[in-house]
Amino acid sequence: MCGISGLLSASALSSDIVDEQLRLLHHRGPDARGSFEHPSSIIAQNRLAIIDLVEGDPPIQTEDGQIGVALNGEIYNFRALRDELLTQGHVLATHGDTEVIAHLAEDHDPVTLARRLDGMFAFAVWDEQRQRLVLGRDRLGKKPLFYWSGDGLLVFGSELKAIFAHPSVPKRLEPRAIPAHLMYGYVPTPLTFFEGVMSVPPGHVLVAEPGGEPSIECYWRPRVPGADDVDRLDISLPEAAHAVRTHLERAVERRMVSDVTLGAFLSGGIDSSAIVGIMAGLSDKPVPTFTIGFDDPDGFDERPYARAVATRHKTDHHEEVVAPNAVDLVERLVWHHDQPFGDSSAIPTFLLSEMTRQSATVALSGDGGDELFAGYERFAAALAVGRYQSVPRPLRRGASRVLDMIPAGAARGRMGNLQRFTRAAEAGLPGAYQAWISFIDADTRRALLGRDDGWAVDDFSRHWHAADGACLLDRILRVNVETYLLDDLLVKADRMSMAHGLEIRSPFLDTDLLDFALRLPPATKVRGLSLKRVLKSAVSDLMPKEILDRRKRGFGVPLDRWFREELGDYLNSTVGAPEARVRRHLIGSAIDRMLAEHASGQRNHGHALWLLLTLEIFLRQQDW
Repeated sequence: MCGISGLLSASALSSDIVDEQLRLLHHRGPDARGSFEHPSSIIAQNRLAIIDLVEGDPPIQTEDGQIGVALNGEIYNFRALRDELLTQGHVLATHGDTEVIAHLAEDHDPVTLARRLDGMFAFAVWDEQRQRLVLGRDRLGKKPLFYWSGDGLLVFGSELKAIFAHPSVPKRLEPRAIPAHLMYGYVPTPLTFFEGVMSVPPGHVLVAEPGGEPSIECYWRPRVPGADDVDRLDISLPEAAHAVRTHLERAVERRMVSDVTLGAFLSGGIDSSAIVGIMAGLSDKPVPTFTIGFDDPDGFDERPYARAVATRHKTDHHEEVVAPNAVDLVERLVWHHDQPFGDSSAIPTFLLSEMTRQSATVALSGDGGDELFAGYERFAAALAVGRYQSVPRPLRRGASRVLDMIPAGAARGRMGNLQRFTRAAEAGLPGAYQAWISFIDADTRRALLGRDDGWAVDDFSRHWHAADGACLLDRILRVNVETYLLDDLLVKADRMSMAHGLEIRSPFLDTDLLDFALRLPPATKVRGLSLKRVLKSAVSDLMPKEILDRRKRGFGVPLDRWFREELGDYLNSTVGAPEARVRRHLIGSAIDRMLAEHASGQRNHGHALWLLLTLEIFLRQQDW
């Protein structure tokens, strides 16, 4: 695990710039740093030492010095690959995973090289003989990789701040960024908030030669029956549950390889509880587990559930009650993200990572369980849209009128969900689903922008129609993997953990498990309002019954109350100030209306206001 960075050019390169890149990425790998330098290319990395603590420091290269590699992440099948290379006559000087990539690059083209790797990774390989740079990113995009190309120069890095260490890289606002941010809370890959600075898409490799234009090629994508060349599995629920359990146990075991202390996040939900239960069965000593909670009247505290799981599996349990200073945190979070980020659960993720790093260097998490096995209520809602639209229109209109009579401030909980469902369902799919995942509703976005945000809508439609032919649930799951998982959940997990030099591994995102899960019959995942059926069946023996039966709750913070009480003055002095930077890009009267509606309790704009706050802090940091 580390942060990687580097330069490629046909002209002279400066190692001072790479040194500055490494300084900016120090938090990602505080244990060692090194670079592999040739006249046309420099690749470098900071190292977080996890495997092969003695021999694994950078730079890592082949024995003849012709190929060098920098790796961010972990290659889970490196031992099998290493044995294969030794059998073929390769000479390896280390016992870690990074050197394996360098020797594979001797024998394979870039696409085949990436396909041989099973793990979470972003890598850079410079081949001096071929005069070729190869950048590769893992299948789902767990590890970040950014680049800028122009004037015969290519600059890359694990974070955007490393790109701007080079003075030739212009810093301009991407015109499509703010409309997308208002909808998603992020900018969709491959775009960033900076015009011309791109993200290497997941499952792709970038190939470049000195002075040439880079080319990008896909080596993997998620595949679902009907839209891709894979068949639906003909399997019963019990058979599917047994197979899921086997795949998950193998995935956890692969991710428990470490030469440093390894623990687990434990929220008290099904996913993290399952991971901890499997870890406990594979370990000969108590598994360190970590939980945080909020002493808050809104009930944002899962410690009792986590404690029940920890007791059941006799873990070495650590928990803390936190009272976060959001005013201080928002500045730090935006700096680590390098962009505005609308998902406020970054706050507890940051604090949990900070706590965990005091005792462990690696932690397993339950990320991905909802994405593979349909754990979000919006999945069931999407399946219900078709049934709702079969109801005669006069009856639908009557129901909508009754619900619309409920004041916005009173429509909370399930009643509020029903109100939002009926409004969105009239548009059908994919419009309804897009409305449910939007941070700010379409009317408010239009008021803020003073225009329609057609590009963001079209971008979502592009993913939706790429899965034409798939059944509805499979289509939604694939779109979710390619959008929300990629640009929200994985970004949050990476930036918030690496802010503290903590590596997060996600067994649910194992390639074999993912490929299997995407081919399961939809009824094994969702039936009516019953979600994650096959996963619950697969891991029911690992947790107390109250964990299986409890309604899903996100890892969130009480923004609704915070912005009406302790953060109210701060919000008004930033987003609400007449000189706010955000007002240079959005309509000020629309912002004022949102602030007033939230303060009065007329509407809950908590998540939307957090989105605007991170945008304001970002614009100030960039002096835009």
